[in-house]
Amino acid sequence: MMERQLRTGYLTSQYPAPSHTFIRREILALRRHGADINTYSVRRPINAEVMAADDQAALEETGYILPPSPMALVSAQIRAVISQPLNYIRTLRLALRHRAPGFRSFIWALFHFLEAILLASWLKRDRIEHLHNHFANSGATVGLLATHFLGIDWSLTLHGISETDYPAGLLLPEKITHAKFVCCVSNFGRAQAMRITPPAEWGKFQIVRCGIDLSSLPQTQAEVAARRATRTIICVGRLSPEKAQAGLLTAFQSIAEQHPGWQVQLVGDGPDRASLEALVRQVGLTDRVTFSGRLAEQATLAAIANADMLVLPSFMEGLPVVLMEAMALGTPVISSCVAGIPELVRDEHTGLLFPASDWGKLAQAIDRLIRDPELGQKMAEAGKRRIDEEFNIDEAVAPLARLFGIKA
Repeated sequence: MMERQLRTGYLTSQYPAPSHTFIRREILALRRHGADINTYSVRRPINAEVMAADDQAALEETGYILPPSPMALVSAQIRAVISQPLNYIRTLRLALRHRAPGFRSFIWALFHFLEAILLASWLKRDRIEHLHNHFANSGATVGLLATHFLGIDWSLTLHGISETDYPAGLLLPEKITHAKFVCCVSNFGRAQAMRITPPAEWGKFQIVRCGIDLSSLPQTQAEVAARRATRTIICVGRLSPEKAQAGLLTAFQSIAEQHPGWQVQLVGDGPDRASLEALVRQVGLTDRVTFSGRLAEQATLAAIANADMLVLPSFMEGLPVVLMEAMALGTPVISSCVAGIPELVRDEHTGLLFPASDWGKLAQAIDRLIRDPELGQKMAEAGKRRIDEEFNIDEAVAPLARLFGIKA
């Protein structure tokens, strides 16, 4: 018999988001486990970011703080002051203390406080008993303040080293102090959080992997790909400095003449697009590199499935879901050896790893897979087994379900 579950809220800075489909998958999997979840978001995505039917459904059921209705924002403050004046003052004090130094941060702290009181009114209306945040960013600050005002439990999931660096890292220890538990997607990430947290708080840390829905993956086209005249190295990610697409282009340029039938496909968009396009022209690869821009989720998965290998050249990561997707699809992977990636990709077994920023080693790894497709196939098969063992979404959320007190 199913016991009554806590009414749980999920809050992120933006939901749904093209790069955070794993959050939607996690919520859907938890609901299959019996969780009663309402979703909230600080910002509303623009129409171009809501591509999939599942994202449209998530959009329609989510409460959005920004842009706020002035009447709703003001009335929430008035009700809070009248009903809980001491908690209102205590939460304002926490907001003004829980910030980075500087006048600009002071102003942002006031905004976060106002947003939190509005969110708190929704959580109370919806009878939410526990709020969970993904990422220790400003959205988590809003979540912390809202639950502090209401006196309900709060938790969060940490993903990458950016959350332990300044400015987020400055505020992370206090967030952990207020949290009931803290999920980490990798052991590396947990270690980095422990590095800036008192040992008395270490018991709160739990490993909860991100996962993928294997049933939603497209069929691979390996046989078709093998007959293509042009072969593809795909790289999926935001076009930004930490993703290091320029390094991939540098590595590919050094071996391009040896492999005339190969090309690079960059999927994603971001601030580095113009500079990457200029680099492609500079090194003479305009006919060998394709910028596909941001693709819908299923289109991205299909592109990965039809590629001959996926390369992730990043300088910093958490535990990249795109690597999981490629491995589940049977596409051989090459990645920089950073953060939690070695917990997913075992070098020479489920993929190839290279030292981050060593573009010569990356070029050697690409050249090796091009020349030895049997090695790629062997690693791809092992990668699929690895994903099925630990990163299938219904298995991955089981520890989180237990933390939420879900008992089937």
